[in-house]
Amino acid sequence: MRPQTRKGQKRKGLEKNKAGLLLACCLMAATPAVAASTGGLPTVSAERLENHVRLLSDDSMEGREAGSQGYNRAAQYVAGQFQALGLKPAGDNGQATGLNGYFQKVTLQGAKRVAEGAKLVLHTADGKTIPLSYPNDFIIGVSMREAETALSAPLVFAGFGIDAPERGHNDYAGLDVKGKIVVLLAGTPKGWPSEIGAYYGSMKDKTAAEHGAVGIITVSTKESQERRPYKKALDYLGSESMTWVGADGTPFDKAPGIRVSASLSPESAAKLFEGAAKTYAQVLDEAEEGTPKGFALKMSADIAQRSAHRQLTSMNVVGLLEGSDPVLRGEYVVLTAHLDGLGLGKEINGDKTYNGAMDNATGIATLIETARAFTASGERPKRSILFTAVTAEEKGLVGADYFARTPTVAKDKLVANVNLDMPVLLYPFKDVVAFGAQHSTLGDTVARAAATAGITLSPDPMPEEAIFVRSDHYRFVQQGIPSVMLMPGFQSADPSKDGGKLWHHFLTTDYHRPSDDMKQGINFQAGKLFAEVNYVIARDIANAAQRPTWLPGNFFGQKYAPHQTAASASGHTGHAGHGQH
Repeated sequence: MRPQTRKGQKRKGLEKNKAGLLLACCLMAATPAVAASTGGLPTVSAERLENHVRLLSDDSMEGREAGSQGYNRAAQYVAGQFQALGLKPAGDNGQATGLNGYFQKVTLQGAKRVAEGAKLVLHTADGKTIPLSYPNDFIIGVSMREAETALSAPLVFAGFGIDAPERGHNDYAGLDVKGKIVVLLAGTPKGWPSEIGAYYGSMKDKTAAEHGAVGIITVSTKESQERRPYKKALDYLGSESMTWVGADGTPFDKAPGIRVSASLSPESAAKLFEGAAKTYAQVLDEAEEGTPKGFALKMSADIAQRSAHRQLTSMNVVGLLEGSDPVLRGEYVVLTAHLDGLGLGKEINGDKTYNGAMDNATGIATLIETARAFTASGERPKRSILFTAVTAEEKGLVGADYFARTPTVAKDKLVANVNLDMPVLLYPFKDVVAFGAQHSTLGDTVARAAATAGITLSPDPMPEEAIFVRSDHYRFVQQGIPSVMLMPGFQSADPSKDGGKLWHHFLTTDYHRPSDDMKQGINFQAGKLFAEVNYVIARDIANAAQRPTWLPGNFFGQKYAPHQTAASASGHTGHAGHGQH
């Protein structure tokens, strides 16, 4: 059953809450640390984890949206914890006084749709005009670079919009899309491995631009419409998209050649194919079996967007535990968790604060307590460890992308990323899923850590969700850095609690809703085990003789670290201090 909201507890006064935050920070920092063992599991406090989550998901944090005052308060809290644990400041200016040395400044550009500027009109070859209505018929995308865009261009259907040479697949073969708008099916062809499919799905705009297209219109397949109905997307019309802004003042955009984008309802999508070689229904049937071949449509479109832009500043929070080895301490294991949430949003059952307790106050609590386990152990690992709370994950993994591209230490010295995102802690789990572990030598590290913790490794039970490319670790992967993220598996040690059902309940009832709060019944004993196994993973990476490497022939290694993958294939495994990226 959905937890009740806390109507009577809303807005108790920010000044009172600020004082409470400072008091909580001081009390928790003053509590004696418990020593961690050298070879096995550390001792992590479930009570401490709960205190962090309770505080970070409190209404006073206002959902911790990136760049908001609530997020800033949360960032101050995390920096205070790092300072109390003795982590060195590792932000932009580690020599700064107070907590400022822990902050890496991230300039963000926000963009919101302006409904009055949304336009999509179809023109048939025989002069017929078909205006579409926003947002019932179409949803227009925002532009990070152009406040207003208007263009007219012919339409070309290009299948799924994928060009994958290693799979012998090219939806653009034989098509002329230069200066045109491509109409693409959502998702990827059936039967593709989920992670590879997710990679190509995330590259559709860049691929279209490389082939010369200037715009993209996305239409549903039967499967995508069933999983994510068009009407569901209407709930997010008022949300703000974000990207990071470079030192030259330019907002980052991986496909600047794509000037406009839109998604169509299934009913409107059928109109695009009027008079064409195949109807939309025929294309959908073909997509059930394979990949429909592209063709020019008998339509052109006038399409326009207007975006309201603003720039704001948010912070990544970075603390350093310096390694003990004279050589290896110059290399870094990066532990990440995203600190931001969705902030204040659409009111549901009288509540508009999206507290983000599970997503991702639990991850931040794990980050802090893993750092405490290291500092309490009395034995520094050989390599250094960066504990990094990143911003704007909910805006598209933005803070992690910025850090992975422009870290506060030498980029080629980042050896691995261990990401802590949304552990669903609703039951005593007996297994974990390790996203990314199968792509690199981190798989062996994770297997040993799971064995140490007395839990098993399980395959991804939700491959259709493509979780591997949907969290911050993927931004490190894109920079050629082996990465892994654990989530509790579906096996429960309590026969009365079905892990799979509880996961599904969370995703359908509380995920990205105001009810993701402390009334969900979070199991902090499970959180304790989750923190302990992640500690062992980080410790073993930091103490290993060699830095992690991509496995020979691995898809992601070849895409993002081809030199390292080639070296591995020839027998060189990247000795510590000499790995290639």
